[in-house]
Parts: sequence; structure tokens; C-alpha cells
Amino acid sequence: MTIDVTYQPARRWPRKAFTLIELILVMVLLAVVIAISAPSLSRFFRSRSLDSEVRRFMALTRHAQSRAVSEGVPMVLWLETKERTYGLNADKTFVTEDPKAEQFTLDESLEVEVRLSSDAQNAGQLSQFKNERQATSGLYTLRFNPDGFVSASSPDTVIFSQGKSDELSVTQSRNRLSYEIQAGKQIARR
Repeated sequence: MTIDVTYQPARRWPRKAFTLIELILVMVLLAVVIAISAPSLSRFFRSRSLDSEVRRFMALTRHAQSRAVSEGVPMVLWLETKERTYGLNADKTFVTEDPKAEQFTLDESLEVEVRLSSDAQNAGQLSQFKNERQATSGLYTLRFNPDGFVSASSPDTVIFSQGKSDELSVTQSRNRLSYEIQAGKQIARR
């Protein structure tokens, strides 16, 4: 038996590449997909700004309540609606200097509004503490007492909005021990 051992060169496959027309077609398809999804993406990123600001505010309320209980000093979470700033510090009638005081500024696209119930307005006017009285200049205070309760003069609702359609609110819980996030425009008044 004989085996034929002749040399045969390896087969070369022709090189495949994209043609210019195929590349242009892919680019056009990508442009169409981006044009269709751009409005949805921009709304998504804008709503992320609103969501993160509300979550930061909620974290600050929890931090204020925790500090009030652990340090035995009332904590004041203040909101300056006209300046669009808010922060946390110990009540100045108890502590003159607070090294742990914090201050935040709202994103340019966000607005904040505070709603007080009639009970909160009356309690704020009758309060013995200077920091608890409601000012008419757009300065509002959420006061957390050392016993863990939210002061009666604290606002019921703080509304964060972005544009005319996006809105989240931070509302006192039913037991008035803390605040919670609520979505939507319809906020029931107590």
C-alpha cells in the first residue's frame, strides 16, 4: 500500500471586512436609536437628581433624630426655601457651638416647598424655643426632641419638585415619630 504524500498549499479564505456601506448603515441605525432614547434618558437622569436629593434629606432627618436621642439635645433641621439650602445643627438654646453641623444646597433644577398644618403653626407661635418659632422669611425648622419625637411645630410636609411633573414629598408619619417619602402630586392634608 502506498500513500501519496504530495504537498498541497493551505487553503486561504478570502479576507472578510466591512464595506463602507455597511458601516454607514450601522452608524445610521445607532443615530436613530439614540435619537429615540435620548428624551427618556434625560428624564431618567433628571429624576435621579430629585430622588437622590430627597433621599439625602431623609437621611438627614434620621441622623437628626438619632443625634437628638444619643446626645440628649434637641436637633434642628432647618430649611431656607428662598435660598434653597438646608442643614442640621443642635438647638442653639442648648448648645452654642455645634462642630457636627451640616449644610446642603439644592440642585439648580430643584425647588422645595414646606407645608405646615394649622396645629404646627399654632405650636410654632406658642413655642418657648427661639429656633422652633416659624419665621415668615422662608426659614422653616424640623425639630427633633431628645425623647425621639418630632416637635409639634415641625412641618407636616416638605415637597421637593423638579419642573411641573416630578414631585416627591417628605411627610410626617402617622405616629409623628419620623418622616417618610411619598410620591405624587396628591398629598392629603391632615
